[in-house]
Amino acid sequence: MPILRRSLLALACLAPLPALAHEAVTIGDIQVTEPWSRAAGANGTGAGFLTIRNAGTQPDRLLSAASSIARSVELHTHVRDGEVMRMRQAEGGIPIPPGATVTLRPGGFHVMLIGLAQPLAAGSDVPLTLRFERAGETQVMLHVGAAGARGPAHH
Repeated sequence: MPILRRSLLALACLAPLPALAHEAVTIGDIQVTEPWSRAAGANGTGAGFLTIRNAGTQPDRLLSAASSIARSVELHTHVRDGEVMRMRQAEGGIPIPPGATVTLRPGGFHVMLIGLAQPLAAGSDVPLTLRFERAGETQVMLHVGAAGARGPAHH
């Protein structure tokens, strides 16, 4: 096998691949685990949830997310407005302090998938690209659970 072909094959093996729903993805000091979603209809809105661990000594920040299956993707949180909890866009992203774990979950920080081009079907996997301030960009696969799921389904 010529040297160039072997070099290209070696580089291809090192390229980052999307993680399966139950696998951890590490980029720099950031580790992303348990990416999941709930079933949702086409043209509707879905949500993405996951856990982010910053093993470094510097703060990082989840700046944005993107997915080919949604018209737009936003980072959201819930805030109390009197006696009512309201969803709001997380202005400036989601901070990930050094040594901390931040869980994006129902009722807290989460990723909104707006204008779904296709339904989020239970049992399927959906690509989600995450962009961090320091660590850079990585892709995870959200494993879609039932419409009322309260946590990740392990498969």
